[in-house]
Amino acid sequence: MSGHSKWATIKRKKAKTDVGRATAWNKLIKEISIAAKLGGGNIDINPRLRAAVLKAKGQSLPAKNIDSAIAKATGAGSSAEMFEPMYEGRGPNGVAILVKCMTDNKVRTVASVRNIFNKNGGSMGESGSVAWVFAYKGVVLIDANKYTEDKVMDLVLEAGASDMNTEDGVHEISTEPDAFESVTRALEGANIEMMSAELTYVPNDTIKLEHNDAQKLLKLIDKFEDDEDVQDVYHNAEIDEADMDSEE
Repeated sequence: MSGHSKWATIKRKKAKTDVGRATAWNKLIKEISIAAKLGGGNIDINPRLRAAVLKAKGQSLPAKNIDSAIAKATGAGSSAEMFEPMYEGRGPNGVAILVKCMTDNKVRTVASVRNIFNKNGGSMGESGSVAWVFAYKGVVLIDANKYTEDKVMDLVLEAGASDMNTEDGVHEISTEPDAFESVTRALEGANIEMMSAELTYVPNDTIKLEHNDAQKLLKLIDKFEDDEDVQDVYHNAEIDEADMDSEE
């Protein structure tokens, strides 16, 4: 999978259809709701909610949907306790996979995740079996055609960013998790629009997949993303654009 940046080359493309977009938006709303319920509806004092809203905006979730999710989560009434387990496993050619879930029933969810791995050419591993392949980071993408490298780099490095690379018309900014908020606030303060901004799991190394294995992995990821308990899927595969476009 090729893309605007090193990070984009290993990030799963989502919402290619109206159905896919609706599924992705539902997961974003779920994350916003939990963040608001746990920490309140004010994004200025709730870092998790702010990160969830930034991620949602990067995937074009309408503002009215965001506001509605926050309002419902902070309104009267109770809901079931939610858990956020992370499951690990391997896919085709040993690709490392992390499956981030949000569920009110961990027994149901672990059984579902294991079943998806087993039925689609993967294998579920123990906790810690592949987590070491990834680093938890903030990643922000900026349109390099709108904002010069010097202007953006000086701003984000001063705000605490770890690094910035420019490739294929996009500035990719990396931050440690605790610097993500200060960097995104600095960009907003300078009226620099973010194409996307999220806390995510970035692989330290990637595995190049040929066509057949790439198709198997994409099918596996699709199955995970169709599960309502799965929030995000992270992997360390590198997939050619042609294989992405010819997904079977």
